[in-house]
Amino acid sequence: MIVSNHISQSDEDDFLMGNIVTRAQWGARPPKSAPSKLAEPVTYAFIHHSEGPSSTDLASGKKVVQGIQNYHMDSNKWDDIGYSFLIGGDGSIFEGRGWGVVGAHTQNYNSAGYGICFLGSFTSALPTAAAMNAAKALIADAVAKGHLKKAYQLKGHRQMGSTDCPGTKLYNEIKTWPQFVA
Repeated sequence: MIVSNHISQSDEDDFLMGNIVTRAQWGARPPKSAPSKLAEPVTYAFIHHSEGPSSTDLASGKKVVQGIQNYHMDSNKWDDIGYSFLIGGDGSIFEGRGWGVVGAHTQNYNSAGYGICFLGSFTSALPTAAAMNAAKALIADAVAKGHLKKAYQLKGHRQMGSTDCPGTKLYNEIKTWPQFVA
């Protein structure tokens, strides 16, 4: 038997996908109706915070994401969880609506970008380094795979509407990230 240490390009391309917790893995409910397709690549990556419980591991992250989906579908009467992806404190990336699907995260801009939500409240504290690194890796992967334009614009939710989201500490942090646009 021959064993190779070579990693193919497709293996590298799938590395981040292997680190994304799929809808099936976190126990997502099915959407109420067929999702609308998003015309890719999109211009924006919008950063949010859930302003609720944070997560410290995969198990707690799954519960928090399930709670957000239940709130969005049952209280807000949306078709599904609003965010494209959600980031846990341990760096877990949870698939929300995912790539190529219009979200419900940034009013008037849902069909122009992806919504990435950090689990927790980040008004007076920052997300963990693991969470911020996961978000940056997700954005880089989105550009590499053609989901986001190479000249995408990174924005905080508060820039697009009347909200404090993604929290003052996180907002000040993302202002230092590449491609943040005031």
